[in-house]
Amino acid sequence: MEIDQEPQLQKSDNKIMLNSDINIIMVTTTTQQPQQHPRFKNYIWWFRVSLYIIFLLAGQSSSLLLERFYYDKGGNSKWMISFVQSAGFPLLLPLIFYFKPHAKFDNNKTKYFTLYIGFGILLTGVYLMYSYGLQYLPLSTFSLICSTELAFNALFSYFLNSQKFTALIFNSVFLLTMSTSLLAVDSISDQDSSTDLRKENYILGFLFTLCACATFSLYLALVQFSFEKIIKRQTFSAILDMQFYPSFFATCACVIGLFASGEWKILDKEKKEFANGKVSYIMTLLCCCVTWQICYIGMLGLVFEVSSLFANIIGSLVLPLVSTLSVLFFHDKIDGVKSIALMLAIWGFLSYIYQHYLDDKKAKVEDHCLEVSRGEIEVIPSLLN
Repeated sequence: MEIDQEPQLQKSDNKIMLNSDINIIMVTTTTQQPQQHPRFKNYIWWFRVSLYIIFLLAGQSSSLLLERFYYDKGGNSKWMISFVQSAGFPLLLPLIFYFKPHAKFDNNKTKYFTLYIGFGILLTGVYLMYSYGLQYLPLSTFSLICSTELAFNALFSYFLNSQKFTALIFNSVFLLTMSTSLLAVDSISDQDSSTDLRKENYILGFLFTLCACATFSLYLALVQFSFEKIIKRQTFSAILDMQFYPSFFATCACVIGLFASGEWKILDKEKKEFANGKVSYIMTLLCCCVTWQICYIGMLGLVFEVSSLFANIIGSLVLPLVSTLSVLFFHDKIDGVKSIALMLAIWGFLSYIYQHYLDDKKAKVEDHCLEVSRGEIEVIPSLLN
């Protein structure tokens, strides 16, 4: 059989066109389907992300202010502050039972325990270093140093999560590094020259906070890696498990540290001498337990739904909020150097936001091209008997 001419492709709605000369069935698929606006299609997803953002911002800012209040009114136990950052995990039990009311025990959880223990130990170190930093530094300075989490997270995300390192991200890393360097220089000149111990504590607070930022950024990148490569469950229960079990192990480690360090002996005296009374002391610690759990659910939810980098970006919004509130409630001073550092940190934050905007715009263009390609004609080879 000879083929006299090239096959001519003709479009037709819901029709099958057969050319017996070339033994090919050409199927045109131009079925009309209802179109959904992308924002309407992802409405539930955006609702979840918005809810996690609110949890993160409200929880983190409230927790930092409460912990600073604890230190300002006479509290002095670093292990206790570390303890309250994880001790609220029993509050998650109703949610765990609600989202898995009839579920049997997941055998895979036994495989995850090593992962959860490792995260718990890592978080214990983070909590303790943050406690030292918060005790030795003004809250405004502490918050500004925490902006370096973005820079560290960009580095870890690049190696662990294949995060693209664009010019905007590099610009943000540079600006945040400059912001931290200014605070490091200003941290010494801010102190009374007659008190060497105070200077040492200030420098230690700076170093502890910086190390805590790096470690916590590593933790977030590892959590994202675990969600994608190890756990692989696209459910809210995965977020709850990632918060509940590491917090349990972190709480156990903090209890051990509290007794091993001997700080448990001063807790009763600390409660009695608390400036606002025993009730205020207890309520401050209890509220810290609640607000930190709210914060971490929001943080892990954003890691789960988007990425660790996005979660850190949203966490950076707490920076200007807490710095402003610390001036109002704790009379911290914002001098010229800190103002410049704050502006550099905000500039770096905006660079991240703009990069996220460009990535989102590019993703929408690619999705549109994919939808167009799906509407093209399929040519299915087939032999005729």
